[in-house]
Order: sequence, then C-alpha cells, then structure tokens
Amino acid sequence: MANREKYVDSARRTTKKPNKSGQFRVIGGQWKGRKLKFFEVEGLRPSLDRVRETLFNWLQSDIHGARCLDLFAGSGAVGIEALSRGAASVDFVELNKKAARQLESNLGLLGAEMGSLMHQDAKQFLLQEHQPYDIVFLDPPFHQGLAQEVVSKLAQTNLLKEEALIYLEIEQKLEVELPENWQLLKDKKAGQLQYRLYRVS
Repeated sequence: MANREKYVDSARRTTKKPNKSGQFRVIGGQWKGRKLKFFEVEGLRPSLDRVRETLFNWLQSDIHGARCLDLFAGSGAVGIEALSRGAASVDFVELNKKAARQLESNLGLLGAEMGSLMHQDAKQFLLQEHQPYDIVFLDPPFHQGLAQEVVSKLAQTNLLKEEALIYLEIEQKLEVELPENWQLLKDKKAGQLQYRLYRVS
C-alpha cells in the first residue's frame, strides 16, 4: 500500500536520512524470525515490534484466511506479518518507488505469492474498483492530514466486507471523525502514536 509506517525497531516511515536501509523482523507465523530490509525514505517510520505483536494478538481469531489491504504499506511489515500468520492474501499499496521496489524484493525472497504490490497513491487506489476486504490496515504518514481524508474515502467505497476489521494507527491526540457504523474494539497508545481496531457493524 502507498505511504506509511512507524517507529524504531521493525520497519516503516522515519525522519532519518533517505536512501539508507534498515531491517525489520517477522514476529510470528511461517516466516517467524526472518529479517527483511526496508528503505529509510522520508516519512516512513519503523513499525514497533510490540505494536505489531499486540495488533496480531487482537487479530488472532480473524487473520487466518482473511483478504487484507495494507493501504500505506511502506516496508510492508504489517502486511507481511499478516501473510506469515495465515492471511489468504494481502494487497500492498505504496507510492514511494524505492520503498515499493524493496517491498517487492522482500515478497519475492519470501515466495509470498499471495502478496500483490500496487505502486500508486492510496487515495487513487480507493477510487478504483476492487474486491472487498476482510481486514484493512491504515497507517498514514503523520502530520499530513491524511487520516481523516482516507477514513472518509474508505467509508464511501465498497471495499469493506460485512463486519470487516479496520486497524488505524495515528499520532497521539489526533482526533478523527469516524463513520457511525465503525465500532471501536481495541484502543492502545505507544510512544508518539495511538492505535485502534474497529469493526464495521
């Protein structure tokens, strides 16, 4: 998916100098322990191991066989974790060329045939027709006003199956107006971010 990620011990968007590479680790599932490279492009912050571990504890009864969308994929750490833990498929959307190229390489290294990479803008992706998803991961770049816009656009599409799950990761204290039919299931904070899980009711 197109412009995303998190912090300092896994893999996604950061403010470090561009064109350097880092590593993230797959936490569980068939690729548990595998270390993969990611490009430290502007805006991509590494996804905290503990945040991903909590997220997939939340999803443990839903991830197997799920059709997933990783909308701001960055390093692809969340979507790859989903595939490792038994998701049927993951569509990765990532706009940055270098990040997308490395993500494509990682999917090839893993033989992750059920991972599909789309090198395009997240907002443009939401305007197109796609099969609906069971789980959507939303982790837009911080401080760019994207969270509200993308949540609103997603709610207007047909991309969410009945009782779909939406994971939203945003900066601390950011207020996002959510659709009335999104039921909050889980809510936690870590460092400079807050992360939540919703179900479409």
